[in-house]
Amino acid sequence: ISAPRCFEIEARLREALDIPVFHDDQHGTAIVVLAALTNALRVANKAIGDIRVVMSGAGAAGTAILKLLLAAGVKNAVVADIHGVVHADREDLKDAKSDSPLRWIADNTNPEGLTGTLKEAVVGADVFIGVSAPNVLDGADVSAMAEGAIVFALANPDPEVDPAIARETAAVVATGRSDFPNQINNVLVFPGVFRGLLDAQSRTVNTEMMLAAATALADVVTEDELNPNYIIPSVFNDKVAGAVAGAVRTAAKAAGVVVTGTTTV
Repeated sequence: ISAPRCFEIEARLREALDIPVFHDDQHGTAIVVLAALTNALRVANKAIGDIRVVMSGAGAAGTAILKLLLAAGVKNAVVADIHGVVHADREDLKDAKSDSPLRWIADNTNPEGLTGTLKEAVVGADVFIGVSAPNVLDGADVSAMAEGAIVFALANPDPEVDPAIARETAAVVATGRSDFPNQINNVLVFPGVFRGLLDAQSRTVNTEMMLAAATALADVVTEDELNPNYIIPSVFNDKVAGAVAGAVRTAAKAAGVVVTGTTTV
């Protein structure tokens, strides 16, 4: 379900139903990205509250990733779409409704008031996350990022920047493809998330559960295993589903949205 329809459909379903509503293209992607970023920051020795994140793509996945990163502690995020950097004074946003997804992005990101192009925005950035289109960046753009840069080029099958070129200067590179290290793949998340929600008999799925899922997924990678080419578990790792399910179940119970018999507690 593409943006912006997915946002309205999800909101209406959550209002109408007393069961969890989970849009995997949005929230599954967001959870895996946060888990991978958590471990990439460990490799780069950076704190999530100190980084500047630049994102390419303001659709369903991009918006969900952004919201979860902000909830996890990112304080400086900049988003670019086909028209360039999203900022409050951009011409096409002047008449945007206050509840439109793009207006929300403009109101909750870009604290430095950056304008211009994606290429201009990534200069000095710590993290690039692409959920957009192929070849929007090149090696020169990656080399202009901060030292210890992290690049998640997730467009499939052709990433936003050639991973081999990005690796020449970036500390960590991830893609959505299985033929490169660090594959960001939603299949790592949704089986465990649904298992945890079912086990808890949860009435909903919320941000706290998604954050818990991301932490559990990141923690599957041990300190001994962690390296620039292994920040996220393989899709064949049999520890993943159980770890994510347990974290979601615990978070659901802590949120008080589970059902015992016929009574909501």
